[in-house]
Amino acid sequence: MRNRKNKRYATGSVQTWVGDWEMAKKAVSPTDIYSLLPRTNCKECGEENCMAFAVKLVNRETVLEKCLPLVEDEKYKRAFEAIWDLIKPPVREVEIGSGDGRVKIGGEQVMHRHEMTYINPTAIAIDVTDEMNAEEIRARVEKVESFTYDYIGMELKLDMVAVRSVSSDPEKFGEAVGFLADNSELPLILCSLNPKVIKAGLSVVGEHRPLIYAATRENWREFAELALTHGCPLAAFSPGDLDGLVSLSRTLVGYGVGDLVLDPGTFPIGGLSKSIRDFTMLRWKACNEKDETVGFPLMGTPITAWLSLHDQPQAAAWWEACAAAALIDRYADLMIMHSLEGWSLMPIVILRDNIYTDPRKPVAVDPRVLPIGDPSRDSPVMLTSNFALTYYLVSSDIEAGKVDAHLLISDSEGLAVDAAVAGRKMTADSVAEAIREFEVDKLVDHRILIIPGKAARLSGEIEEETGWKVAVGPMDSSEIAKFIEQNWEGILAEAEAEGDSS
Repeated sequence: MRNRKNKRYATGSVQTWVGDWEMAKKAVSPTDIYSLLPRTNCKECGEENCMAFAVKLVNRETVLEKCLPLVEDEKYKRAFEAIWDLIKPPVREVEIGSGDGRVKIGGEQVMHRHEMTYINPTAIAIDVTDEMNAEEIRARVEKVESFTYDYIGMELKLDMVAVRSVSSDPEKFGEAVGFLADNSELPLILCSLNPKVIKAGLSVVGEHRPLIYAATRENWREFAELALTHGCPLAAFSPGDLDGLVSLSRTLVGYGVGDLVLDPGTFPIGGLSKSIRDFTMLRWKACNEKDETVGFPLMGTPITAWLSLHDQPQAAAWWEACAAAALIDRYADLMIMHSLEGWSLMPIVILRDNIYTDPRKPVAVDPRVLPIGDPSRDSPVMLTSNFALTYYLVSSDIEAGKVDAHLLISDSEGLAVDAAVAGRKMTADSVAEAIREFEVDKLVDHRILIIPGKAARLSGEIEEETGWKVAVGPMDSSEIAKFIEQNWEGILAEAEAEGDSS
């Protein structure tokens, strides 16, 4: 393991370290998958045919288990195994927790997001200790559970709680874990290097698959036995020593532990560049060399910033946030943090969700009719697309302008208004369909639709298709309040006059 002539994980230049590696295997094509499928076009998977299923399988838009003949018919067992061998991610997916609250980490297929997409967003755990009293634990857990933020259609939140043994007392640790289990459904990480302490925690929550943290060179056998006995995932920890981490991983896998998480160590102050390099090396080898020894989720501990800055909470939270941002960007699948300050957590969860959005798909919100303010039957109906950023800008501007309105969000396949009109994703037909689907005519007494200025060229077609009068609104949503103030009464009066004359 320590042979200097073949030190594969030396901490020198990353370029030198990866220079002699072979390129990744040729990408799997849908045809490769299709040739192994039953090809019955039974539609049990929800797709029109087996080729459509194969395409979605390659793009990670569905799962193999949805092909019921492949799963249920014994004659397809070898085909199932062959397909899984082709599509299984180089980074194993590991589940922590049980029931609806469980968290999935890993499962990544590619090194770079633009190659496909990242799958399971980095899970963020906040710590509590067994030296805290019940009220202190309850207060921190309530803050974790209440930390939610609606960000362009995505709910940003924290995911887990890490219980750290500070006392090294198994009884005290078990009590803290038990209190958490009774007061929260969040998945847990049990943190101690003492097998007796971890055993006490597992005696309380072992059936809920907490992550055991952490197996080291000294305690690995006892921790492996605990993981196998309780069916729990296990973290392997070898700070600053990739050779040691790889050896530990190989040993644990050979012992029968399948659900591993690797922690190469996190050094926020004075060693962050090395931490980033180590994370990058491990993920590179998993994705580009398909090395199953390191093909496991990676775990970071930005919380270690507090070790040297415990008497400077603002500085510690700042360094912790810096380390967390760097690790999210460099392949951390799970992190333990301490700070609950909004200014340190909010940038992290926003960064995480931006990185883990699918670059192949626009971020979209659900089409619907949204009441803004307190709209009446004489309030305007306004049209927008379901591109998340467009929706949030438009709805925010309407609300900020104190306009009471019905906002009709049309399905534009996640495109902004100008792109949707140009690409025929927003058409008179789609607008008419939205009006019918959401029964807009039952919300108002008039038949007037205000469309965005960027969709002006659709006005005539929409009037012909819907029978509604169309008014062209401003080009920019920031002008909506002014537009309504100056024009709505006149538009409404004009429409009433036209109705009377007819």
